[in-house]
Amino acid sequence: MSAMNWEQLLNGGRLAGTNKSGDGASRTDFHRDYDRIAFSHPFRRLADKTQVHPLSSNDHIHSRLTHSLEVSIVGRSLGMAVGEQLTLPEGLTPTHFGQILQAACLMHDLGNPPFGHAGEDAIQRWFSDARNAQHLDGLTPEQISDFQSFEGNAQAFRIVTNLEHHPGNGGMQLTYASLASLMKYPWTSDCIEGKKKFGAFQSEKQHLESVAAHTGMIRENAGRYIRHPLAFLAEAADDICYRIIDLEDAYEIGLLPFSSIRPLLEAISGAKADASLSERGQLSYLRALSISRSVEAVARVFVEHEARLLDGKIPYHTDLVSLCPETIRQPLDNAQSFARRHIYTDTRKMELQLGGYKLLGNLLELFCTAVRERIQNKKISYHCEQVIALLKSEAPACGDPLYPALLKVTDYISGMTDQYASRLAKRLSGM
Repeated sequence: MSAMNWEQLLNGGRLAGTNKSGDGASRTDFHRDYDRIAFSHPFRRLADKTQVHPLSSNDHIHSRLTHSLEVSIVGRSLGMAVGEQLTLPEGLTPTHFGQILQAACLMHDLGNPPFGHAGEDAIQRWFSDARNAQHLDGLTPEQISDFQSFEGNAQAFRIVTNLEHHPGNGGMQLTYASLASLMKYPWTSDCIEGKKKFGAFQSEKQHLESVAAHTGMIRENAGRYIRHPLAFLAEAADDICYRIIDLEDAYEIGLLPFSSIRPLLEAISGAKADASLSERGQLSYLRALSISRSVEAVARVFVEHEARLLDGKIPYHTDLVSLCPETIRQPLDNAQSFARRHIYTDTRKMELQLGGYKLLGNLLELFCTAVRERIQNKKISYHCEQVIALLKSEAPACGDPLYPALLKVTDYISGMTDQYASRLAKRLSGM
């Protein structure tokens, strides 16, 4: 098993697209990736998708949009910090590293359904419920696994490689380097080992293999690849942001007092709060220092382990934060443990998530029933006609295969914002 190399890993060729850059020296290919993602409809919809607290009326609370923007900034900082310390191939600079990470981080949550991870779990549970097994009749075991293990990561990969901009022809036609850096789990649902995570549906398996081949990712075994090294940095950027900023959000909504959050951030930042500032000002100050210190530590660890990362010797379940010195690792772990006990168990949050389970289950029942009736019959009921009409240009036709027809349902439902899913479910139930 030969090691990966940076020249191939940073491949600027485009999936199913031209390699020609149309902007001369004004924008690199990786910069263009970022712009394509930022101007896309799926990215815009993240403004009304849950980060932690569903349907919050507080304008300061993070949505998936603001979270993704912040993760992309941290990812850019990590990429540039690492690039400055490595020996890079001719023509590539630390800026390229930063731009690749910025693009990968910006799209990392594009596939998340409404209500965050609760929505993801709701889709998995509905398709796994024996009472709904008839909706999957006729699919292969691999196709069934796509729905029963539905993954926001795989949906994000589907959006950018298949659905958006150039449907069926490479999607956004992003660079191989950016796409590889996005894939935390470079395998399909039938190759899951351990954690129930995967990075591509059967419908995008060919794209996964193309990205892996063009970037020189190591094949671990049939259907599974070793992560692209930059995917570890994209994951770290996400880890840093949510461990720190979820504390800030908890203060903003009045869930936790500043006195309980301050010592956690002081430990991460290695600094004391500035008592001359307001509580919100102190939070901002400590948050900035905490992110900066975390970025420095993660970048240092990445460079120290560069050879092992290129050799594929660090498994995907080993995150870079866990390799950091105890002085930064332990405070970040403490913040995560604290959030699990005091933030993620908030009563209002759990009540809304439980409502989301019921809401998404009702929508899946409605659309899957209508889709199966549509592909099996030329004439369908008026009720199903109305449901199918909501899919607009993506509506299946009589005789269409079941698998892509059901994917259109999960595309539609996972693409909904929290507010739209709530309103639609109420309207369809007659409320």
